[in-house]
Amino acid sequence: MARVDVEDVVKSYDTADAVTITGRPLRPPALNHVTLSIEDGETVCVVGPSGCGKSTLLKVVAGLETPDSGRVLYDGEDVTGVRPQERGVGMVFQDYALYPSMRGKSNLAYYFQVHRRSDEEAKRRTREVAEIMGVGFDSLLGRIPTSLSGGEQQRVAIGRCIVRDPSLFLMDEPISNLDAKLRESTRVEIKKLLRRFGITTLYVTHDQQEAVFMGDRIAVMRDGRIVQVGTFDELYYDPANLYVARFIGSPPMTILPARVEARRVTVEGQGWDLPDDVADMLPSGEVRVGVRPEGWALDSADGVRIPLRHVERIPTERASFLYGELAGASVAIAAPLDYPETESVQATPDWGRACYFSAEGEDTLRAPGALELF
Repeated sequence: MARVDVEDVVKSYDTADAVTITGRPLRPPALNHVTLSIEDGETVCVVGPSGCGKSTLLKVVAGLETPDSGRVLYDGEDVTGVRPQERGVGMVFQDYALYPSMRGKSNLAYYFQVHRRSDEEAKRRTREVAEIMGVGFDSLLGRIPTSLSGGEQQRVAIGRCIVRDPSLFLMDEPISNLDAKLRESTRVEIKKLLRRFGITTLYVTHDQQEAVFMGDRIAVMRDGRIVQVGTFDELYYDPANLYVARFIGSPPMTILPARVEARRVTVEGQGWDLPDDVADMLPSGEVRVGVRPEGWALDSADGVRIPLRHVERIPTERASFLYGELAGASVAIAAPLDYPETESVQATPDWGRACYFSAEGEDTLRAPGALELF
């Protein structure tokens, strides 16, 4: 396995129509001074909106793209100029990238043919991988990719990576093309494989839930930069800025305009005393307050009246989400599954567990930090 370090990498895709008369690019770099470390055996998931640089980062780590500046190191060795096929990486793509004319077994054995390894080694490794991949995998090896379902093709693609015994796994939205049921079962299989072999993995996805399940840590990207890296709890309860706070969590955090003065907070003309530890950290003046769906006390005596637009009931989670509007902001409140239908609710934010941001810009003034449950 390998430790991977990405050091101050810049990568641009400037074209003739993307450059001004002065020669300056109209678009910011795809990767803008990105630094990231992945520990030996760790899985880091990269999330962010489309076009933020997730896939470009993966391609630079793989060697499929050469950075304009910066370095990529495997176990402390600079591999920035090393060809992809010499890096010992295994890649799994969204579109499977199998050889369509080859049966599954030939897809797995092709690596050994290219590198002039013996047929005996190819058969032995293919047999070992079939055992690793579990029940039913043997039956896929005698079929061509076009006769396989999406989930079966992805299993073969993952097997083709494992057969090479890679030191690093690079996965670019590997299960996004699958239906919901297959996606769930396939990610469980991938997680089991990563745990079994402790393979260092960089995993790109747009799905937060998938990132939480797969990743030891999560890197949030925006406009070619990594904004914050940490566990889900760190991102959820201690966001680096307003962007991370809004991006992480579903339903998203409610952001309310507020004013802090004389150790009190006011929203929509209604005021509350702040807890001492919160009041000590906040400057007087305008702020923005972030409240998670579970951070509201319903039917509280000092609550503010919130008109509701609709109620979403989720039986699998034994919960409901109440959606409304307050101070011009969308509000989402977690409630019991059997909470009655109503046009409005009276609720109070838990001011001690709320996040506070500057009124201008996105700086975090105070975040509660992860809950200590044990």
